[in-house]
Amino acid sequence: MEHKGKSIRPFIGAKNYGVSRQFYQDLGFEEIVLSANMSYFKSDTLGFYLQDAYVKDWIDNTMIFMEVEDVKPFFDGLSALALPSKYEGVKVTPVREQPWGSECYLHDPSGVLWHFGAFVTK
Repeated sequence: MEHKGKSIRPFIGAKNYGVSRQFYQDLGFEEIVLSANMSYFKSDTLGFYLQDAYVKDWIDNTMIFMEVEDVKPFFDGLSALALPSKYEGVKVTPVREQPWGSECYLHDPSGVLWHFGAFVTK
């Protein structure tokens, strides 16, 4: 089967919808409000839906990988935002080198784990 997709847009939940909306704005995503309980957050052509919905098992097992051009400057910019001091439960993990490339991690206020990574180019 041939795929002619244009994007993949995951749906993620929020323990506190208002806090999560502000968090993703602070992270640099543009918010497009779709309804009272759902927004689309985008950065260039990438995006995801944030829902005013919280199921602990779902959120605790949600991971999103976002490929970035270069992880080290991305991590520096992420660290400069000081999100852990602004939002309870937010954690930033420094860059780790992997056999396939490098990545850093961010837990959002609800517990969603973001991986920001760059692949080794040969």
